Amino acid sequence: MIDSWYRWDGADLIVQVRVQPRASADEWLEPVDGPARVRITAPPVDGKANAHLRKFLASLFDVAQSQVVLLTGETGRDKRLRVVVPRRLPPGIQPCAAAQPTQVGKIR
Repeated sequence: MIDSWYRWDGADLIVQVRVQPRASADEWLEPVDGPARVRITAPPVDGKANAHLRKFLASLFDVAQSQVVLLTGETGRDKRLRVVVPRRLPPGIQPCAAAQPTQVGKIR
């Protein structure tokens, strides 16, 4: 299954998300007619939201923070990121044969 909000680039995952800063908790929400939504607690000030987003996604995909790269959307809510060889996938993303994640499960 291929969705327009994510794609595999070899073993790397390119994902588009819509970010809601200043949320009450960090949370991954499955897409409903558009990209996945991510709620983060950090404010959108001085790059804090982007840094927090990278940290949250690194935890979500079970990779190092350096393996989550912001490709576009530095100052907006809509962002495109590369996750280098994710080891775990959140709901809504299907594994790629080349990626072979070790664990696929639901994460809130």
